[in-house]
Amino acid sequence: MLPEVFLIPGAGQPQTVETPAPQAARPSPWYWILAGGLAAVLLYYALRGVEWRRVWQIVLGARWPYLAAGIGMSLVNFFVRSMRWRVLLNARGHFRVATVFWATMAGYMGNSFLPARAGEVVRSFIISSQSALSKTYVLTTALTERLMDAIALVLCGSVVLIQVSPKPAWMDRLGRTTAAIAALGALLVAVLPHAEGLIRQILRRMPLPGAMRDRLSGFVGQILLGLRVFHHAGRLLSFTLLTALIWVIDAFGAMVMSRAFEIHMTFPVALLLLAGMGLGSALPATPGYVGIYQFVAVTILPPFGIDRNAALAYIIVLQALTYAVVLVLGLLGLYRIRAAGKAARNPASARKVP
Repeated sequence: MLPEVFLIPGAGQPQTVETPAPQAARPSPWYWILAGGLAAVLLYYALRGVEWRRVWQIVLGARWPYLAAGIGMSLVNFFVRSMRWRVLLNARGHFRVATVFWATMAGYMGNSFLPARAGEVVRSFIISSQSALSKTYVLTTALTERLMDAIALVLCGSVVLIQVSPKPAWMDRLGRTTAAIAALGALLVAVLPHAEGLIRQILRRMPLPGAMRDRLSGFVGQILLGLRVFHHAGRLLSFTLLTALIWVIDAFGAMVMSRAFEIHMTFPVALLLLAGMGLGSALPATPGYVGIYQFVAVTILPPFGIDRNAALAYIIVLQALTYAVVLVLGLLGLYRIRAAGKAARNPASARKVP
């Protein structure tokens, strides 16, 4: 969590209910044991039989023009993702494109290098600190955005799995579980805002002190407000179209990046790989998803005629470049937000902040 509160001119100022700041849950020792054990097992299965000399040769022989093009497409993808989140945030305020983009990149940096997707709390704290929006409301939009991504991944994976053969058995089983969870989440998003009266009635009947009941009522109200942003037809359409664009760009980016390693990846296989990585990231994982992404790549790609060594080289370089981009843009985002906050507190220096 950021040590200061930053204010940026032009952020929305809607009325809000004060709620407790969302705290990044500190993973328990059992989480680390489970995540570490899973990473070790997946790495064992991903790396056994790998010819490391061949992997290293493939990495060194990578064609940089394709890598550069892939990085460029990932930058576009990050920007579109920030625009999608802005659609939700602007339901209760008005945020500049740059503000949401830098907050988004700070959040992705947190997700890449911190456990338990702490980046969602990071980016939510940044946005709420720059407006009158409550932290609970902003965090609800961020988590609901992730839920919608899960639904999109499940749909993409299901469609592709119908068309391709052979099918990774683990992905089919995990996809069914994730599909059930995603469907339940979508149902809650659709139903809960309409049940606000019932929920508040239940809260009033709970044997709680008055102050605690009021605080809990405000907390629940902000969650329902965050879910209600999807009940606007125009906003839902914009969000859906941007989500489709995001995954199309991601799939083409994966295809372009694969050409750097002489891998000819088709669009359905690229979607299947992205779906597998997305579903795998739902498992307890160490920072950087060590083991998960390697296992996904070497189990999904070889059945389609892609050499196992090339698949491993591809995913290692893809992860390294993605994390490098996220780290640079995330740190730059934190710097820009801090600078903008100082400028807001000192109007005389505001002109110096780009």
